[in-house]
Amino acid sequence: MRYNIIGRNIEVTDGLRNAVYDKLGKLEKYFRPDTTINVTLSVEKDRQKVEVTIPVKGNIIRSEQTSTDMYVSIDLVEEIIERQLRKYKTRLTAPVKGAQTISDFAESFIQEDFEDPDEICIERTKRFAVKPMDPEEACMQMELLGHTFFVFRNAETLQINVVYKRKNGNYGLIDPEC
Repeated sequence: MRYNIIGRNIEVTDGLRNAVYDKLGKLEKYFRPDTTINVTLSVEKDRQKVEVTIPVKGNIIRSEQTSTDMYVSIDLVEEIIERQLRKYKTRLTAPVKGAQTISDFAESFIQEDFEDPDEICIERTKRFAVKPMDPEEACMQMELLGHTFFVFRNAETLQINVVYKRKNGNYGLIDPEC
């Protein structure tokens, strides 16, 4: 695998680089040798954050972990990605319409059977009227409801949009391209 390691507010030392290679190297059994892993190490005050992104065949496998120790964050991010791979194996390895027939995953991973104890089960369906409003009004409505996201019809574009609360307390807007 190819590693693209970037440091933000931190110098990527040989020790950190080796920790990334050692821990994320455990993921090599899942991917083909030409797979690229993007790793971003960052420090904000006492928060040591590791972000890992692996683009594969129409999907992105991603995890972000934060702790007070960079090495602990690296351990956590590796465990999360491995859990994601096992959990979503059938969807990740399914053929994507228009994609290459050669998979981004190692043949041994594709052939291996995993139990799926966390099978996705939709427990409840909600139906509600979607009224036109601007994103700011949608954020206010979301706050009034005490939710972390809110679905609405954008009054300007008449498209269905989603506003959501980000980890840093700011808001995000999902505006699909049609």
